[in-house]
Amino acid sequence: MRVALATREFPPEVYGGAGVHVEYLARELAALDGVDVAVHAFGEPRPSPLVARTYQPWGELASGTPESGALETMSVDLAIAAHLAGADVVHTHTWYANLAGHLGHLIHGIPHVATSHSLEPLRPWKAEQLGGGYRVSSWCEQVSLEAADAIIAVSKGMRADILRVYPAVAPERVHVIHNGIDPDEYRRVDGTDVLSRFGVDPDGPYAMFVGRITRQKGVIHLLDAARHIDRSAQLVLCAGAPDTPEIAEEMRAAADRARADGVRLVWIEEMLPRADVVELLSHATVFVCPSIYEPFGLINLEAMACETAVVATAVGGIVEVVVDGETGFLVPFEAADDAFGSPRDPMRLARDLADKVNVLLADPSLAARLGAAGRRRVVEQFSWRAIAARTADLYRSLLPGGDVPGSTR
Repeated sequence: MRVALATREFPPEVYGGAGVHVEYLARELAALDGVDVAVHAFGEPRPSPLVARTYQPWGELASGTPESGALETMSVDLAIAAHLAGADVVHTHTWYANLAGHLGHLIHGIPHVATSHSLEPLRPWKAEQLGGGYRVSSWCEQVSLEAADAIIAVSKGMRADILRVYPAVAPERVHVIHNGIDPDEYRRVDGTDVLSRFGVDPDGPYAMFVGRITRQKGVIHLLDAARHIDRSAQLVLCAGAPDTPEIAEEMRAAADRARADGVRLVWIEEMLPRADVVELLSHATVFVCPSIYEPFGLINLEAMACETAVVATAVGGIVEVVVDGETGFLVPFEAADDAFGSPRDPMRLARDLADKVNVLLADPSLAARLGAAGRRRVVEQFSWRAIAARTADLYRSLLPGGDVPGSTR
């Protein structure tokens, strides 16, 4: 079975959870008997033997405006679609590649599987980043998902969102296959060189956040919570790649206010290599995920695999990853009626986040017990090998004579 994976991100160009997902899925699919994987990726050539081709956007479309990014993405999708001949199935990830799979299906008559890592209509803040291109990205996603032969939702919550946002999608075409993690790569380490390099006190407790600077990740709400967090602890933010200059400035102003209030803030303004993140996670007392929208929340699995307790908002797929009171704490989240899905009561959310963080900072033995339970949960339930096998079963079900595997729904 020849599988074409179309993706914007693939190592070493990975900046989010979707890219991590494709990296490991491709590796484990390729290890299965009878599966031949060919990755079609945006950007520069990659060293991986799994990469069949890489693609650059059409230069004529580069105008420097926010909208041009969406048009450039479509140009890459057109090029990918032209090179899918010979594949038995095409599997796309995120709106960036969905249109390539849809066009490949139309041109070459091959089944299209789309994994939804998020939904454009549920990320309205992207209009700040893409301008009118946000309407283009939303169209690419809608036309592709509504026509896809199968859609993989990374959580039950994501599946419900797909069916609510796109009622034209038949429920039997949407299958839940969770994200996974490699527990051999994400595991607690003893070294502290990375902490020392970035000015983190290895002998003191700290709460930690890892993620992009985007409204979705809610890091601004964590900075609001910081003024209520135990001042003897450090707050380490590994946060970079802001969506817009405006969001970057908001973040900087919030960080300045926190420091002025006496918060021991360490802000690492870059996306670090995996090994560095693992070391930082390994020594954190608590990992905090303040997202306002999170279809799965892979970073929580990464923290749990490093035996770190998690405090996270109870949104989307996070509730399927973090077990409240067992691997960490879930904080209630109620969305406002604004266009961005902001918290209805931001100060209440900040207080609630801080309260749960403080419980763990005050009781290191509890934090350690929750962290150990998180590691066990990762190992037992989120293996990439099992996820790849379920994904391959879904591919086969779409080929002539295939049967839909009921276990993936």
